[in-house]
Amino acid sequence: MNTPKNLFSYPRYRADYTSPVPYLPMSRAEMDTLGWDSCDVILVTGDAYIDHPSFGMALVGRLLEKQGFRVGIISQPDWHSADAFRALGRPNLYFGITAGNMDSMINRYTSDRKIRSEDAYTANGDPNRRPDRALVVYAQRAREAFPDASIVVGSIEASLRRIAHYDYWSDKVRRSVLPDSKADILLYGNAERALVELTHRLAAGESIREIRDLRGTAFMVPSGWKPATDWAEANSTRYDTPGRVEPHPDPYEMKTKEPESCATGPVPAAEKPILILSREERQAALKEQRNKTVVRLPAYESVKDDPILYAHASRILHLESNPGNARALVQAHGERDVWLNPPPLPLAMDEMDGVYDMPYARAPHPVYGKARIPAWEMIRFSVNIMRGCFGGCTFCSITEHEGRIIQSRSEPSILREIELIRDKTKGFTGTISDLGGPTANMYRLACKDKKIEESCRRLSCVYPSICSNLNTDHSKLIQLYRKARAIPGIKKILVSSGLRYDLAVRSPEYVKELVTHHVGGLLKIAPEHSEDGPLSKMMKPGMGSYYAFKEMFERFSKEAGKEQYLIPYFIAAHPGTTDEDMLNLAIWLKKNNFQLDQVQTFLPTPMAMATAMYHGKKNPLHKISADSEAVETARAGKIRRLHKAFLRYHDPENWPILREALQRMGRSDLIGNSDRHLVPRYTPPAVGTPARTGQRPGSVGTATRSRKIFAGAAPATPVKNARKPFGQVAKPGRKG
Repeated sequence: MNTPKNLFSYPRYRADYTSPVPYLPMSRAEMDTLGWDSCDVILVTGDAYIDHPSFGMALVGRLLEKQGFRVGIISQPDWHSADAFRALGRPNLYFGITAGNMDSMINRYTSDRKIRSEDAYTANGDPNRRPDRALVVYAQRAREAFPDASIVVGSIEASLRRIAHYDYWSDKVRRSVLPDSKADILLYGNAERALVELTHRLAAGESIREIRDLRGTAFMVPSGWKPATDWAEANSTRYDTPGRVEPHPDPYEMKTKEPESCATGPVPAAEKPILILSREERQAALKEQRNKTVVRLPAYESVKDDPILYAHASRILHLESNPGNARALVQAHGERDVWLNPPPLPLAMDEMDGVYDMPYARAPHPVYGKARIPAWEMIRFSVNIMRGCFGGCTFCSITEHEGRIIQSRSEPSILREIELIRDKTKGFTGTISDLGGPTANMYRLACKDKKIEESCRRLSCVYPSICSNLNTDHSKLIQLYRKARAIPGIKKILVSSGLRYDLAVRSPEYVKELVTHHVGGLLKIAPEHSEDGPLSKMMKPGMGSYYAFKEMFERFSKEAGKEQYLIPYFIAAHPGTTDEDMLNLAIWLKKNNFQLDQVQTFLPTPMAMATAMYHGKKNPLHKISADSEAVETARAGKIRRLHKAFLRYHDPENWPILREALQRMGRSDLIGNSDRHLVPRYTPPAVGTPARTGQRPGSVGTATRSRKIFAGAAPATPVKNARKPFGQVAKPGRKG
């Protein structure tokens, strides 16, 4: 990968612009107070405006402010007319449109397609402050307000819907959001690089319709368009027929190159000159060839009616996701094409520091007064130390949005933020609620060789086993923990982000440090299942890693003189899961004295590989064809309810459906009134309070609360547990 231009090396657009402002303005009155006659960029968001780096619009707004642009915010506008989109006037450069920190459909609906009772990103949790598919609606209203204004769309909703995608709520494949939103350009992934360069180029007078060379962008072009005449187009079915994907060329391999004459055809074997290429020459030639090749995916009109082609397109998209070797992709939508440039290049550590060190107010905008904003309450005492995830779990959208390459902040930057929380955040009592990110323990972890990293096409660095080229040294994270808790005024540093325990067991010293100092009695980990079948479709490790970590956790807890417990999470009805798999998991839960409360079934998020399995009933982790591996998929409502009921085998509300299933499965031996039985023979006449099946807004995955019955003790009180959402941000705004 070429070394990109540093984010903070651009000259300021307005050299005389006094910044920073206390808050980015949300009204004309605020603009007047600042002496602004107009905004250069107006950001529209479906979230309440909280000026904190965990919230996407604040991070983007402050970054553009740092570049010398005047930035305004329109937060949660009334979308029923264009009036709210005229509040700050016409932007000089563009509207930046986002649905918010979450996909608006996942934010509003549960996996049972029921409306959530609370929107965590809205004042007082009001669930009715944004429309369905907010990105498209906001973009259309902004265009209506100012027809000649440029429209830029971004955030996780744009990332996950940048090509034709399966939409669970309408149960069909929908078009890319580009033609529906009529946006001029889409920024996907962590978009700081593309955003900063795009804004400076627009300010310099370039037309947004001519800017076609930015990584991490997508746009509509005429059918057959290419950046230059020397570009080649490769049909994706050449690489997957749908079938075998050709092996990626080894950049270190040295072979002879045998040229042919265009005029006379192949040179006779005896006369062929032999050209020996050095490793560097071959690598450069391959890179040049890939850099000027676009892979054509099956058209929207094809994938919308053909689940096998949809699974094929999903497979190709994920194989072309490494910034070091990804090619451009194109997909026809009618008579036009959606063109995707390769993914953005990761930020360097000093750039990450710059993004998080900007002068955020670190509080909600004063317009909200004393209103409670649940997402703010959850993260205001937490610190994000990195982004990205190389786990590649098929149900999760972190990798699709943030990428597999870990981008970490420096130790001094993180420690400065802890001090800012201590000194400036109201209500701080000395406890940092989380020091983590999408994953708690991937800080500073990376491939041992940059060249290998740039040529790698693995979908996961840790599945089916941890790659031998992956550096799993946790020493820098251990050092960070120790320095963080040594800061004066800090009483406790908790780690609440999801822990990758198969990595943690590689470092017993890390596990000891974590368990001794950074667990608040309960530690959340996510085996997701006990059975190999569904685990293989999730790309998650087997239970051996769980047991190894559990042994370390209990041993080090005992050495520290602490009574601490693991809280495991599991997914119901994930693709690849049979009724027998869920029964075996229920038996495992009972054997280990676990009772889960408030569980939810698998929710197919746009563009996830597990979603392709759910929709197409094929496994995109392997070659795709009509006769390739079929995936058992729980789609019917009754089966999904049954799988969910197995996770709550102890709930009387679920006993009737479980008894019926056990009898059908020939497992009536598990029905009875002794400890060895899973469910009793009869349901009491008064069942009591109905089981709660809802979920905390912002969560998409598995159990959000749990209860464990410890041997020889009475049932414990249900424990409140903030679950990291599947397919979404690990903390509000962590997905950029």
